[in-house]
Amino acid sequence: MPFSYVSHLYCPKCERTYGVDQIHQLCECGSPLLVAYDLESMRQEVKREALAEREPSLWRYHELLPVKHREHIVSLGEGMTPLVPMPRFGQKIGIPSLYMKDEGVIPTGTFKARGAAVGVSKAKELGVKQLAMPTNGNAGAAWSLYAARAGIQATVVMPVDAPEMTRKECAAAGAKLYLVDGLISDAGQIVAKAIREYGWYDASTLKEPYRIEGKKTMGLEIAEQFSWQLPDVILYPTGGGVGLIGIYKAIKELQALGWVSGHMPRLVAVQAEHCAPIVKAWSEKKRESAFWPNSSTVAFGINVPKALGDFLVLEAVYDTDGCAVAIGDEEILAEQRTVAELEGAFICPEGAAAFAAARKLRESGWIRGGETVVVLNTGTGLKYADLIHTAPLVLEPGDPFPKRES
Repeated sequence: MPFSYVSHLYCPKCERTYGVDQIHQLCECGSPLLVAYDLESMRQEVKREALAEREPSLWRYHELLPVKHREHIVSLGEGMTPLVPMPRFGQKIGIPSLYMKDEGVIPTGTFKARGAAVGVSKAKELGVKQLAMPTNGNAGAAWSLYAARAGIQATVVMPVDAPEMTRKECAAAGAKLYLVDGLISDAGQIVAKAIREYGWYDASTLKEPYRIEGKKTMGLEIAEQFSWQLPDVILYPTGGGVGLIGIYKAIKELQALGWVSGHMPRLVAVQAEHCAPIVKAWSEKKRESAFWPNSSTVAFGINVPKALGDFLVLEAVYDTDGCAVAIGDEEILAEQRTVAELEGAFICPEGAAAFAAARKLRESGWIRGGETVVVLNTGTGLKYADLIHTAPLVLEPGDPFPKRES
């Protein structure tokens, strides 16, 4: 049996197809390309029970990943993050069957490691020597580290306001790092010009087809962790939206393989109030979003004013009878503390936005009583530690312990 059942690349807009043994970026029509697999052959030849004996990483699903040869895999042990019950918080907001898919424990501290692992592995297989990308921080950090492991030179451009920790990760990995006094869209324009001039591999979101394949493994894992019975709702913090697109793609592939039963989960795209282009498009029943001017949010990872794959995000939401929700910064920071206080999980602000959305949707009745709900926490709160402000009392040696307040 083949290591991968990858078949070809295809355009979801104009249906052109491309091979997977040469470098391709966008379709000729400007659309992102998606990866297709020979699912009929895989259905006949691979049984899901075979997964039980495999390593606990995302590479356990290698037949559904685009890397053809095992020796090209670049890995730090990413994947199989825990699906954590959240009983106290769930009880508080009226969702007893609430779970957190915790991506904060993955290498590099965020779900971006999934896209980097598969994207860099395929780049290595294609013979790439130099790559470049714009980033809001965490993706650049992950791709820099995985590129270093692969022996590929990375060039990264990020906004000056990106979390400082992500700068340090890029620098430690030996990436060529540049800052721009603007947004990720401004960084993207700089990178696009450099790529035209120097011929580097474009690792920008959805401008290479393989990052999404790494992100889709979140969906594969959720299905396996629920013993192939799908949850009712999955909430995902959405900037570029690759993870949500990937989860949708993963479940459709599992359905085609006959590996899952039940209905498709309703997918929820969660954004910030001051950067909510997907929410606005969904509320207006549009298929594409408009650029969101002057965007800002403490959840920096979802500060994306216009996503290249917005039409794919909206398709996933519409096709699953999902929805899109915007959350304010004050709500995000409050929910981050509440989750930590009730469940002991120090989540990222993007994850906190998704928990706040679950609360809001339960209050409105959109999430119904008794439903099983999964919230994606896309990274560790340690990446954004400066958002938590403390003022503890300083004691001198020998001081009596202060009296407890009643």
